[in-house]
Amino acid sequence: MNLSFFDQFLSPSLFGIPLIALAITIPWLIFPTPTNQWLNNRLVALQAWFINRFTLQLMQPLNLGGHKWATLFTALMLFLITINLLGLLPYTFTPTTQLSLNMAFAIPLWLTTVLMGLFNQPIISLSHLLPEGTPTPLIPILIIIETISLFIRPLALGVRLTANLTAGHLLMQLIATAAFVLISIMPIVALLTSLILFLLTLLEVAVAMIQAYVFVLLLSLYLQENI
Repeated sequence: MNLSFFDQFLSPSLFGIPLIALAITIPWLIFPTPTNQWLNNRLVALQAWFINRFTLQLMQPLNLGGHKWATLFTALMLFLITINLLGLLPYTFTPTTQLSLNMAFAIPLWLTTVLMGLFNQPIISLSHLLPEGTPTPLIPILIIIETISLFIRPLALGVRLTANLTAGHLLMQLIATAAFVLISIMPIVALLTSLILFLLTLLEVAVAMIQAYVFVLLLSLYLQENI
């Protein structure tokens, strides 16, 4: 029974074709494209307002050199939010519960920010490995610690997103199973359990959006250190 709880995190396939590819493609198909006409519908207007506000909030602390990343960060934000929210629907699959997918996003983007810093401002980038005013005997130890923390950053990005979504989905399934079992034994308790499940679902919607924002926000902070 315990193993069946984790079946939802397995990458499903149909006729030998992994459906994770379909789940990754769907977000790009559901967003409406603004037209060249004067009037758009409310959905397009709301979408444009959200994208503008998010981009402004994300790019405001960055230097002008980091504004080139606005399109990439906005697209990544919308992509992560969409697949996280679609994964909450019944009979669906959440690709971001797979650590491999999250690391595929985290490692290249993090590595790009590091290489940009080493190429554009090598002295400043390397100075982050050693805090100012460090006693001489502690210099080798702090350099090792800061180097390890630097290489842990992409792992922390991927694991944070995977762990939060996996824990939420697993908790929802556990509570839903308890409500299903109790409905014939203790209907009142099952009703209260269903109420808790509803509140948890609302919380998971917020978590799905917040974790996508945190993922992109941390990438922007890493970029800020290297521009």
